[in-house]
Amino acid sequence: MRLAIFESAADLGQGNLRLGIVDGEQIHDATDAVPGLTAADLGSQGLGPVIEAWEQVESALQEVAAGGGGMSLGDVQLRAPLHPTTIICCAGNYMEGEDRPKRPLNGFMKSPQAVIGPDDTVNLPPHDCSIFHHEAELGIVVGRPAFRITETEAASHVFGYTAFIDVSGRQWPPTNDGASFLGKSFHTFAPLGPVVVTADEVGDPQSLSVKLWVNDDLRQDYNTDDMEHPVPAVLAWGAGVVPLLPGDVLACGTNHHGLSPLQEGDICRIAIEKIGEFSVNVRDPLGRSWPWPE
Repeated sequence: MRLAIFESAADLGQGNLRLGIVDGEQIHDATDAVPGLTAADLGSQGLGPVIEAWEQVESALQEVAAGGGGMSLGDVQLRAPLHPTTIICCAGNYMEGEDRPKRPLNGFMKSPQAVIGPDDTVNLPPHDCSIFHHEAELGIVVGRPAFRITETEAASHVFGYTAFIDVSGRQWPPTNDGASFLGKSFHTFAPLGPVVVTADEVGDPQSLSVKLWVNDDLRQDYNTDDMEHPVPAVLAWGAGVVPLLPGDVLACGTNHHGLSPLQEGDICRIAIEKIGEFSVNVRDPLGRSWPWPE
């Protein structure tokens, strides 16, 4: 199932958020299938309450998905499907064509307040970062509370997947090595979406194409089969640090080949096989620029 949060064109900007099920180019309003679900819940918690109540609401949602009366996706605006309490991001986690032993998992926390959704804007801060980069990543969405679980147990805690862009302000503070909570957590630096796709519909998460374009120039193009540590290992590793709740996100890292700067006026688009694609705009009031890699 492909779950989304949306506003109709008629209600745009009014905060009337709805729960949707996406089927091709159609979206079905499924808000009433989840008892007590409000626009305020969706705005503050995203799909978290739906995921938490999944065993109770799945059959009702399936009935909505099987019914008629859907709207065209072109007539709605998708919003960020998740507002997690915790975001954990892997550092690297791809072999990137190197013949070497696998490195231990490593990573960092990213502020949940940095989350934005489809067609929103990444606002580059005035801080003196050396460069601002995009990183296209597969995001794991937690389905059940998880803390100190094994890799074998991890699969039962995966609800589904989403596409995630880890926007990064390098060398902020200036003394760090290029990846820190502060440099990763500027407001708007965690675009995700366009939907959450349940694990059963995705199937094998280790064989997904991941692509990212800046202004229609393909910059990142890799497959998750190159991941050093697969999804169960990533989830067990993250849950070994902090308790994870339904709707929390673990970003699986990126293949760094093709990284390029984000700057004023750019449009950044990510697409992950079986999950979907979305774009965000980039704004920089200072109008800075950086050379693109050859």
